[in-house]
Amino acid sequence: MADILKTAGELREELASSDEFTALQNAYNTMKADSEAYDLFKQFQGLQLKLQQKQMQGQQPDEDEMNQAQDLAGKVREKDAIKDLMEKEKDVNQLLAKLNNEITKPIQNLYDN
Repeated sequence: MADILKTAGELREELASSDEFTALQNAYNTMKADSEAYDLFKQFQGLQLKLQQKQMQGQQPDEDEMNQAQDLAGKVREKDAIKDLMEKEKDVNQLLAKLNNEITKPIQNLYDN
């Protein structure tokens, strides 16, 4: 087990120095430097979390929450700094998906046989 955790730590360091993560970090810092974009980003994150929690509790968002979400999403789409951040997040998520596929191959192979 210790060898796997050591390898995971090395992989964490590789991820932190990857082009994808570096680009994400730069995009986040750029977005954070724009106070209007950063405030909007934090509002959007907070609303997303609130709506996810409601869904996990089996509740549906009310009309006001849906209108607020649509309004915030429209504003977010207008901010280049946030759009760039989201694009960089997508790139990191694609890298993580590739890593996950590679790491879980033994499990996939087990069930394929």
